Amino acid sequence: MQHSTAEPCSFWLIGSSVINGLLLKAQVKHRVTGSPTHHYPLEFEITLCVRGVVSPLLANVYLHYVFDLWADAWRRKVATGDVIIVRYADDLVMGFQHRAEAVRFLEEFKERLAKFGLELHPEKTRLIEFGRYAAHKRKQWGKGKPETFTFLGFTHYCGRRHKTDTFTVWRITSKQRMVAKLKTIKVELLRRKHDRISQVGAWLRKVVTGYYQYHAVPGNLRQLSTFRQRINRLWYQVLARRSQRARKRWELLTPLFERWIPRPKVLHPHPQARFYATHPS
Repeated sequence: MQHSTAEPCSFWLIGSSVINGLLLKAQVKHRVTGSPTHHYPLEFEITLCVRGVVSPLLANVYLHYVFDLWADAWRRKVATGDVIIVRYADDLVMGFQHRAEAVRFLEEFKERLAKFGLELHPEKTRLIEFGRYAAHKRKQWGKGKPETFTFLGFTHYCGRRHKTDTFTVWRITSKQRMVAKLKTIKVELLRRKHDRISQVGAWLRKVVTGYYQYHAVPGNLRQLSTFRQRINRLWYQVLARRSQRARKRWELLTPLFERWIPRPKVLHPHPQARFYATHPS
């Protein structure tokens, strides 16, 4: 590869987890034709597949040139307002101070992708009004609350801090991600139905603790408490199936849940606290 790897206004966001569909809906094939010899022309085919462990690495390498360098140059040369770019592997969200620039970037981004034989996924690409003043403006226009967007497993929405009543962006676990995780745990619990309770409990503790490690952000405790309650109910249903004679009452199993299923607590700081810690200037 030749390239190394103050006026009150709303913020306009382009984003979602679009790079997955953007880069490859199923497979994208990019053909490079060369002629090493005059008599034996060779054709090389590079296939990038999103469904695999290596896909984030391929996305980073490919998008560094296709998107990162180009978007940074566009921000410095074209944009007049603030532009925020957040990309993690194959997920992307962008924020624009001015709507006109968001619309222009989106059109030019499509043209940029077309040069590489790629396209944006129409169902996963949205332009929404979001930010500190979005709720007030949308209320004036009779449009209701600002829209939400999902990024890296969290649904982001405009909100207010409870103590200071100032604007903040709240994050809660995406409903789809929670449902998918619960389905996976249910299948495994049924498979372990006749294992010793201590073994199942130790396994559940690891699973739930790992889930908290990622999702225990400020403002998400209610979702995590719901997740814990559903884990308890799934385990209760599996334990009840072990005996055909009698079903244990929920109250009798509460100490078991308290022992093995940890209660959630916030494990991550607010985003601005982390930002100021890493960028003290």
